[in-house]
Amino acid sequence: MNDEPAENISGGDPETSSFATFTSGEAATRAEEVIDRLGELYWQKTYGGQDAFECLVRTVLSQNTSDKASQPAHDALLEKYGTQDHVGLASALADASHDELADTIRSAGLYNQKAEVLRGVAERVLDEYGSAAEFDEFVREGEPSEVREALLDFSGVGPKTADCVLLFAGGQTGVFPVDTHVHRIYRRLGIAPPDADHEAVRAVLEQEVPAEKCGFGHTASIQFGREYCSARKPACLDGPEACPLYDICERVGVIPETGEVVDPAETARD
Repeated sequence: MNDEPAENISGGDPETSSFATFTSGEAATRAEEVIDRLGELYWQKTYGGQDAFECLVRTVLSQNTSDKASQPAHDALLEKYGTQDHVGLASALADASHDELADTIRSAGLYNQKAEVLRGVAERVLDEYGSAAEFDEFVREGEPSEVREALLDFSGVGPKTADCVLLFAGGQTGVFPVDTHVHRIYRRLGIAPPDADHEAVRAVLEQEVPAEKCGFGHTASIQFGREYCSARKPACLDGPEACPLYDICERVGVIPETGEVVDPAETARD
């Protein structure tokens, strides 16, 4: 099993995280078998315990960019606004100058758009919940479907962002956020339809992966996408021994004979 990265994917505090539970015996679905294989390959941990508002901020910053780009922006944002005059982060962001905030998070890309989203989210959290602490209580204790609906009503917050908050801050089991890695991998595996959108992939995974394995499955799938199942050069192009999931993957959109790799959705149009 690989060592846990020093900087974990979710940004969660390792001390507030928990190890996933993997039961012995045969997997009930192919999706569960994939997650169990990843459990043999990677650290079996579900990250959690994050403050809901900070988790929301972090996930907005990570939209359409890499951790390498978003992490410096997150650190710079906390340094500038996290303890500003002892005002809470939500209040500081709600009152922040757009230009100043955008410049602070420039490394995350789309900084003008993200600055607008962060200011708007901060204002709504304060207006509707009173404080970041009360928002955090709502995320942790509210009915998950209601929390997700409320998060999706925030301008600039999509399904992946909402699900990350539910998982990493709300501590909800059975939530499998779908980012670009997850979307690609499970269509390429043939577990989700090749033309499935992010929400359709999420529905398949949350139905076929046991709730207690979803959190680990999300982070492990991202790591697998980075190490093995990349968008342009998946490991399977180098043969069966190169990928630990080769024998249970349909390799939709991957043609080893020619080295051609296309989005699985392209195969659905043939």
